[in-house]
Amino acid sequence: MTDKAFDPSVATDFFSSTFLLGNVGAPFVIGLAVGYFAKKMLRVALIVAGAFIVVLFVSEYYGIVEISDTGLQHAATAATDAAKTSGSFLVDRLSSITSKGVSASAGFFAGFKLG
Repeated sequence: MTDKAFDPSVATDFFSSTFLLGNVGAPFVIGLAVGYFAKKMLRVALIVAGAFIVVLFVSEYYGIVEISDTGLQHAATAATDAAKTSGSFLVDRLSSITSKGVSASAGFFAGFKLG
């Protein structure tokens, strides 16, 4: 019986800066940037949608257009579903960057929180 000796040249140093930056740091920063951008674009989209709805309400007040409440609710539901789909698409895509995908997804949620 021979004991297999521990070969340090084969082992990976999990705390080295090269390993951490490549497998944890860079995907986290990518996720952080995507999450921050997604939150800012969501805010811009909400501002534009809110302005559009206010213009619709004003034009309804002056008798230019007729707006049904159910149609407005249906449009809001469709927009919410589209936002959920795009958010899950981004997280799914970011999770495929590394083998576990945890650091990129965590970066996305941190960036979304910061944005």
